[in-house]
Amino acid sequence: MSTETVTITEVCPRDGFQNLPRVLDTDVKVRVINELIDCGFNQIEVSSFVHPKAIPQLQDAEEVFEKINRNENVTFRALVPNLKGLERAITSKVEKIKLMLSASDSHSLSNANCLTAEALEGFKPLVEKCSENRVTLTGSISVAFGCPYEGKVPLKRLIDICKKYGELGIKEISLADTAGMANPVLTRKVVKELYKQFPDFKFSLHMHNTRGMAFANIVAAYEEGIRDFDSSVAGFGGCPYSPNASGNISTEDLVHGFEEMGISTGIDLDKVLETGRCLGKLYNGHVDSFILKAGKNSDLKISPKQQSKIGN
Repeated sequence: MSTETVTITEVCPRDGFQNLPRVLDTDVKVRVINELIDCGFNQIEVSSFVHPKAIPQLQDAEEVFEKINRNENVTFRALVPNLKGLERAITSKVEKIKLMLSASDSHSLSNANCLTAEALEGFKPLVEKCSENRVTLTGSISVAFGCPYEGKVPLKRLIDICKKYGELGIKEISLADTAGMANPVLTRKVVKELYKQFPDFKFSLHMHNTRGMAFANIVAAYEEGIRDFDSSVAGFGGCPYSPNASGNISTEDLVHGFEEMGISTGIDLDKVLETGRCLGKLYNGHVDSFILKAGKNSDLKISPKQQSKIGN
């Protein structure tokens, strides 16, 4: 049995559902989330408390949190953009909050209608509110490995953002390849330097598979010490403010890849595949999962010659 382990956070209910062409029925969302709970995830990103006009697909965040089967073994996380969203999340008894922040000003203006520095400054009342209500607060850096509007993001900018997060008392940060522009060399360089600068921080990785590089980047980050990764069942997802962005790496591919490497995820892959197939029937054009298409390595077949002998 493997002694190496990783933690995988399922983000399809937020990142996946927000990018669908039409609003998914609330009860369907709840059913999918309850199925994912049974798959063995320690953490699930359930929704985002954004303005309904901004992302109508997630306008039912309160109702979803109310209806899902809460489980003490699972942390239920939500994304919030501002104080109003945080207040809604606290009312819904969300246990863990993830802040929205872009590494580049161009993406920040599109995503949050303000510059990156302004967004960071605006987090102060959210930090106070979470402290008052004993809610866990984590940070994120979107387009950390490349911006679709500005190109490469200077490493110094990531370091400066992490410093600001640290000053706010936030030391758990998700690094997101929102536009799918990362490569393993860049990923290794960024992760290594950030751990060097902030050895007491906990970094996680949120990789989109826009150019097919997500798993290679994840392995590079794993080799540099990251043990927490986001993924989305069936590869659903995408960013409304990143042109041509595809979904996150599929949970099936990530779990299968790690398990084949002898690294335990604690996730029931067969149950994940069942959920992925169901979602694929609803939104077949959005499925981006190698394992859903090809099956697991362990799904062995009878060779044609063996079949011929059996038939005789």
